[in-house]
Amino acid sequence: MKFTKTPIEKVYLLEIEKIEDERGFFARSWCAEEFEKRGLNGKIAQCSISFNKKKGTLRGMHYQVPPHEEAKIIRCTMGAIYDVIIDIRPDSPTFRKWYAAELSADNRRMIYAPEGVAHGYVTLKDDCEIFYQISELYHPECAKGVRWDDPAFGVKWPSGKKIINDRDAGYPDIEL
Repeated sequence: MKFTKTPIEKVYLLEIEKIEDERGFFARSWCAEEFEKRGLNGKIAQCSISFNKKKGTLRGMHYQVPPHEEAKIIRCTMGAIYDVIIDIRPDSPTFRKWYAAELSADNRRMIYAPEGVAHGYVTLKDDCEIFYQISELYHPECAKGVRWDDPAFGVKWPSGKKIINDRDAGYPDIEL
């Protein structure tokens, strides 16, 4: 696996390294040892799938608070998404900064999002499926979010109409 640092502390863009032959290819998409040697959380407590019918579906910006913070590996297995990470860790040198990458079934890239960052995405095509590997079980009482268009972050989302549910649209601006 190839780990590329992003401008956000401990957020990595992950790419598979293909071993190809006449049949196609084989590649590792996760390795606990690789994560641990970089000081990243390699635990996987659950995996989840998100399916989105329409282009422009926006989900986010989600995170879990202590004692159930979670690290995530995010991959788009069908379609394409604009994936966004916002650093909401007050003690982080990259606090309030954001990073985005296109994840798609074609490019097979993934994002590692550590504990303490908010995550969200917008679909770039109809019929998108996203696969998550998550370090912590879901605890609804710890599930939080910040508004996707909070001016404190200045995320530059792709243009176009957004389909967003009331919960995600109603998240507050970040409290400093």
